[in-house]
Amino acid sequence: MDNGVVVMLIPEDIKIHFYTQPVDMRKSIDTLCVLVAEVLKMNPADGHLFLFRSKSGNKLKALHYEANCFTLWYRRLEKGKFVFQKKSEDCIEMSQEHFKWLLASDKYSRRDAFEANYITHFS
Repeated sequence: MDNGVVVMLIPEDIKIHFYTQPVDMRKSIDTLCVLVAEVLKMNPADGHLFLFRSKSGNKLKALHYEANCFTLWYRRLEKGKFVFQKKSEDCIEMSQEHFKWLLASDKYSRRDAFEANYITHFS
């Protein structure tokens, strides 16, 4: 926890690359690795964290590689949207502070969610 906010456990020295273009959230580890390699011209197994956003702005996926293992992390807001920087480049390197701010969606990132949305029924 960081100031009452649960954050991902990632090393402090990791580079975070945010792909600013919307991505189909049905993409899996393999197809996101292809995107990183072919579009961003980076190696997805270099140990960096790659962050992707949905077109609607309410979903994030993060891809990370460490010790012979890929991890795919997914976050969906039930109400509201994440606030993203205006697009200037296809990929930007994000600071740890900005990443933590983005993950603190219930406190800082949503534009239209003022009350917690408690879900009691799933269908």
